[in-house]
Amino acid sequence: MLKRSLAVRRFQRHIISSAGAALLLLSALGCSRAPTFNLLGSYFPSWMLCGVIGILLTVAARQIFLRIGFEQYLSPLILVYPCLTAFFMFTLWLLFFS
Repeated sequence: MLKRSLAVRRFQRHIISSAGAALLLLSALGCSRAPTFNLLGSYFPSWMLCGVIGILLTVAARQIFLRIGFEQYLSPLILVYPCLTAFFMFTLWLLFFS
């Protein structure tokens, strides 16, 4: 009886792992081509370009905030600037790659 229950448990694990693998494969069906672009002969992911430009725009926005004295009204800065970077990144992605 013990050997049979071990065999049943192995079979159940096999079914569960097979179902998980099938779900992973099915989730990849919606994927189209990779969002890359050719830059000097090398293909770069577009999210990397959006990230770099988003960081640069955030640095420029911080300089503007400092000049006009707006940064003192922003709190907590450790959340404001990463959120501003994400905003710029996602906006660039939607504008150029969607």
